[in-house]
Amino acid sequence: METAEFEPQVLANRHGVAFCLMHRNSTVGCVITMAALEAYFWLEPRASDAIILKTFRDGYNRIRAIAERKLLARPATRLELTPSDFARR
Repeated sequence: METAEFEPQVLANRHGVAFCLMHRNSTVGCVITMAALEAYFWLEPRASDAIILKTFRDGYNRIRAIAERKLLARPATRLELTPSDFARR
């Protein structure tokens, strides 16, 4: 899978970061929740947009890997990553 030409953005409601992935020649809109960033990527609560995006970029390889696995298991046109997606099973 490749990433699409789309800059990650903090959602207007500040509940997550939106980003896109290419999956099977189509673009999939993805969101990682703030709860997941706080729980698994050490994001401080009420962080600025700049810090949120830096945290997202620092953890992007892991975030992308989890998103790709989830898409392979259940193809979709939209995907939300929550803390349960990052929990070790």
